[in-house]
Amino acid sequence: MIPAAPNAGCDSAAAPVLRERGQREVFCGLTGIVWLHRKIQDAFFLVVGSRTCAHLIQSAAGVMVFAEPRFATAIMEEKDLAGLADANEELDNVVDRLLERRPDIKLLFLVGSCPSEVIKLDLSRAAQRLSTKHQPKVRVLNYSGSGIETTFTQGEDACLAALVPEAPSAGDDATPSLLVVGALPDVVEDQFSRLFAELGIGPVAFFPPRRSGEIPAVGPNTRMLIAQPFLGDTARALEARGAKRLPALFPFGAEGTTHWLKAAADAWDVPEMDFRRVVAPHRERAKRALARSKETLDGRSIFFFPDSQLEPPLARFLAEELGMRPIEIGTPYLNRDLLSEELKRLPEGAQLSEGQHVDKQLDRCRDARPDLVVCGLGLANPLEREGLTTKWSIELVFSPVHGFDQAGDLAALFARPFARRSVLRV
Repeated sequence: MIPAAPNAGCDSAAAPVLRERGQREVFCGLTGIVWLHRKIQDAFFLVVGSRTCAHLIQSAAGVMVFAEPRFATAIMEEKDLAGLADANEELDNVVDRLLERRPDIKLLFLVGSCPSEVIKLDLSRAAQRLSTKHQPKVRVLNYSGSGIETTFTQGEDACLAALVPEAPSAGDDATPSLLVVGALPDVVEDQFSRLFAELGIGPVAFFPPRRSGEIPAVGPNTRMLIAQPFLGDTARALEARGAKRLPALFPFGAEGTTHWLKAAADAWDVPEMDFRRVVAPHRERAKRALARSKETLDGRSIFFFPDSQLEPPLARFLAEELGMRPIEIGTPYLNRDLLSEELKRLPEGAQLSEGQHVDKQLDRCRDARPDLVVCGLGLANPLEREGLTTKWSIELVFSPVHGFDQAGDLAALFARPFARRSVLRV
C-alpha cells in the first residue's frame, strides 16, 4: 500500500486517500462495446482477441447470433498463435468479408484485447492501412479494450479519445458551441437538448454522435461539459484541440444536474431568473421522485468497492440527496481534475480509496458491516451469503441514470436491494 496522502479537495483538508495496489476485481474494457455499439448507429466494433473475448461480449450484451449486432470478434486461432499465418493478412480478409456483408457500416473500430499475440499486433498501422483501402465509404480506427486497463469503463474513454482526431477543426471565429462529452442514452440526450434550448444555450452537440458523419467541430470556442467521470483521456484530447472544460458536478440527482446545467448557463451568461424559471419545475419534480426512495435509504450506511469511477459522484448524490452515510468510497482511479467539484462535497468522515487490494478491502467491509455494499458481480453473491445486502455496480453504467427525469430511477436502484432482502426474509 502506498502511504496515504492528504485529500485537499474534500471538506476536511486532512482527509486521507487510501491508495492500494494488489489484486483487482473488475470487468475488462471490452464491456464498453455493449453500450457504445447502440450509441453510434453506423459504427461496428471488431474485437481482435480470443474465444474468451467473444464469449464475454456475447454474454454481456445478451444478443442472439441472428440479431445482426454491430460487434463481432476476429478470433486468434491456433495457427495465428503459432505464427503459421500472417495475422495482418487474416485480419484484412475478415474486414473485407465484414464490409461486403454489412454495407451499412461507415465507421469500423478495431478493438485490441489482452492476449499477448494481439498486443504484438500493430492495430494502429492495420487501421491506417484498412482505412486507406476502404475510403471514402468506411473509416477505420483502433483503440485498446484490454483487461489490463484500470477498469472496464475506460473502454469508452479509449474509444472516444480515438474519435477525437476525426472531429473537424473550428476556427477562432466560429460561433461558441457546447459539447456534451460521454455516451448517453438517446432519451437522456433528448431531455438535455430540450433544457439547453429552453435556456438559450447552443448550438449543442453530443460526443459521440449518433451517426459517424455527424462528429462535431472542435476549436477554441468549444465549451464542453463532461457527462461521465471516467473520460480523462478524451477530455485531455479535446482540450488539446482547444476545447475548454466547464467544471461542474456530474448530472446525477436533482442537485448534481442543476449544478451541471448552471455551469453551461454561466458560460452563456444566462440570467439567474431565467435559469431558475426553466430549471425549477424539473428540479422539483426530481426531488419528489427522490422522496420515495429516501424513506428507505435515509440514515443507512453504504460501502463502495472500486469498479467504474462513478463512485465519488454517486456517493455525493446519495449523501446529499438521500441521507445515506458512505463508509468507504472506492474508485479504480481518482481523476482529481474531472472530480474537483465532487471531491469538495463528499461527506466528512468517508474513507476515499483509490485502486484496490481486494482482500484487504473485503476485510474492511466485513468489519464495517454496512447496510449496503456496491460491488461487482463476482463479489456480490459471496457477500450476500455472509448476510450483507449488495448492489451490482455494473447496473449503474448500463441503466439511464443522468438528469432530472432519471433521478428517481437512480435512487430506486439503491433502494431495490432492501426491498428484495425483505421479501426473501419473508
